[in-house]
Amino acid sequence: MTLNHLLRDQALAFRARHVPGRPLVLPNAWDVTSARLVEDAGAAAVATTSAGLAWALGAADGDRLDRDRALGAVARIAGAVRVPVTADIESGYAPDATGVGDTVRAVLAAGAVGVNIEDARYDGGEGPLRPVAEQAERIAAARAAADTAGVPLFVNARIDTFLSGTGGVAETLERAAAFLAAGADGIFVPGAVAPDTVKALVAGVDGPLNIMAGPGAPPVADLAALGVARVSVGSAIAQAAHAVIRRATRELLDSGTYTSLTEALDYGELNTLLGEN
Repeated sequence: MTLNHLLRDQALAFRARHVPGRPLVLPNAWDVTSARLVEDAGAAAVATTSAGLAWALGAADGDRLDRDRALGAVARIAGAVRVPVTADIESGYAPDATGVGDTVRAVLAAGAVGVNIEDARYDGGEGPLRPVAEQAERIAAARAAADTAGVPLFVNARIDTFLSGTGGVAETLERAAAFLAAGADGIFVPGAVAPDTVKALVAGVDGPLNIMAGPGAPPVADLAALGVARVSVGSAIAQAAHAVIRRATRELLDSGTYTSLTEALDYGELNTLLGEN
C-alpha cells in the first residue's frame, strides 16, 4: 500500500469518528512517549497540542516555532503510533495562504491526516483575530493542498472568539459559516464550555463541533448529550505532567522526600511500551 493510500484510509477513518452525540475523545500528546501512552490507553486517534509540542522543543506557544521543527516532531509522533494523527499547526506556520498550503503538504508528508488551524494572530496585525476573509483564504489553501494530494485531510477550523474575548455565539457562528464554506470540515471553539453556549453552537454550526474540555468543563458524557462531535483537552495534560516535574523537584530539594513520585509509571512497563516501536 502506498503512503497516499494509507493516509487516505486513515483520514477517512478519522473523519468518520466525528459523530455528534458520540464524540471523538482526544487526549492531546506532545512527543513520542506521550503519543504512545495515549494510543496504549485506547484512544482512537492522537491529537498533538501545539503548546505542549513547542514546550518540549524549548519554545513558547503562539507561532514561535518554525514549520520544520514543529512538523519534524509531528512526523516522529505519526511514525510511532498506528492510529490516525491530527496536528495542531497553530495558524499554519506561514505568513500567507500560499504558505499554509505548503505547510499542509508538509503535514501530509509527516503522516498526519488532520490539522487544527486557528484564527488567532501573533504577527502584530490589528486585532487578536485575523479578518474572516483572510482566514477563509488560508483555510481554502489548506483544503486545496490536501485535495490535490488526494487525501481527505480533516481541517478543523479553530475560532478564538471566546479565548480572546472578542465575541460570543453570534460572532463565532459568522466565522464558522465562512470557514466551512472555505473548506473546513469541523469547527473548534476553545473557551466555550457553558452548556447553554455549547448547545447554541451545536445548533448553529453546520458541521462537527469540537470543544476543549478540562477542569471546570462538563464531563464528556454531558458534552455528548449536547451534540458535541469532538472533545480535546489542549495543553492540559502537558501542563499536568510539567506540574509533576516542578512538584517533585521542589519536594526533593526542600524536604528531601519523594512523595510526589509514588504514582510514577513502572519503569519496565514504560520501557517495554517504547521498545515496541
